[in-house]
Amino acid sequence: MVGAVQDYGRVGELNGGLETNGYESRAAMVMKQAPRRGGEEEESVWYEEEIDDDLKLCYALNSVLHRGASKYQEIALIDTKHFGKALIIDGKMQSAEADEFIYHESLIHPPLLLHPNPKTVFIMGGGEGSAAREVLRHSTVQRVVMCDIDQEVVDFCRAHLSANRAAFASDRLCLVINDARAELEKSREKFDVIVGDLADPVEGGPCYQLYTKSFYERVVKPKLSDDRGIFVTQAGPAGVLTHREVFSSIYNTLRHVFKYVKAYTAHVPSFADTWGWVMASDHPFLLTAQQINERIRERVDGELAYLSGESLISSTTLNKSVYQSLLKETHVYTEDDARFIHGHGRARRA
Repeated sequence: MVGAVQDYGRVGELNGGLETNGYESRAAMVMKQAPRRGGEEEESVWYEEEIDDDLKLCYALNSVLHRGASKYQEIALIDTKHFGKALIIDGKMQSAEADEFIYHESLIHPPLLLHPNPKTVFIMGGGEGSAAREVLRHSTVQRVVMCDIDQEVVDFCRAHLSANRAAFASDRLCLVINDARAELEKSREKFDVIVGDLADPVEGGPCYQLYTKSFYERVVKPKLSDDRGIFVTQAGPAGVLTHREVFSSIYNTLRHVFKYVKAYTAHVPSFADTWGWVMASDHPFLLTAQQINERIRERVDGELAYLSGESLISSTTLNKSVYQSLLKETHVYTEDDARFIHGHGRARRA
C-alpha cells in the first residue's frame, strides 16, 4: 500500500533524521525507559501509530533499520519484536514480515483465480514489490506493469526486502515510475486485472482521487480487457468499529460503476484490525471453493500460506453489522465529497 499518485506537499530529502525540512515525521519512534534488575534503567524503543485522537498502537522494537523521507513520503524500516521487519510509509504500517502474506494473498489471488485466463496485470502502487511477487506466481500471467510514483521507495524496498528481489528481477515485470492515473490514461494497453495496492485515503493527500467514482468509471473500467476483466482494491479497515471510515463507501462507489461487486475481509494481526478488499467486474463471480482450489493447483507456483478456495468463499461472508452497513451505505466517493482515514501521529522522543 504505497504511493501511486503525485503528492505536491513538501517533504525533505531522504535522510536518517527524525525531522525533515522542519516537518515532524508522522511515524512516531518513541524512546521509553523500562526498569531493569538492580534498579538500573534500560532503553526501550517503540513505534507508535495514531489510530484515532484517543487511540494509539505501540510496537516494541529491536531496532530502527532505516528512517528518512523521499520527495513524496516518509519511509521507515523497523525491526519489531513481535512481527519482525515492518515497512512504514507516512506513519502507517504497510506490511510486516510475520503476516504480510495475509494482506498480499488476499489482494492478489482472488481476482486472478476468478479470472478465466489472466495474462496482463496492472498494479497501482505496490512499490514494496509484494503484490508483484504474488502476481508472478501465476503461470498464466505474461506481463505485469507495476506503477509507483516514488522511485526512492521502490529502490529502498528492492534493496531491503529480500523476499521480493526475485519479483523485481523478473523479465515479466515492467516497473514504471509515474503517477498511476496518468499512466493508465495514456496507456494503449488493456489489462485482464487491475490492482489498487494504494495508500489509504488521507485528508490533505491526493491518493483519495484513486478511490473516486470518476476514476473508476473513466480510467479503470475502460482499461479492463473485456467484460471479464476484474478490478480489485484494498479498501481500508473493515472491522465492526472501523468499516464506516472508508470501506463501506469504496464498496458503494464501485457498485455505481460495475455490475458485480464483491467485498471480502481478513484479520491482519499487525494492523490490529480486520482489513477489507473489494473486487468489481461486469462478469459475475461464480466459482465454487473446489474450482478455486483446482485453479490454485494448476496455476500458482508453490503453496499459498493463507488463501484456499474455502477461505476465499468464507471471507466474502461479512458479519451482520458490516453487511448491513454496506447494504445501507449511500455515500459515493467524489473529488468534492470524500471520506478519509484518521491522520497520523507525530514523532517525538519521550
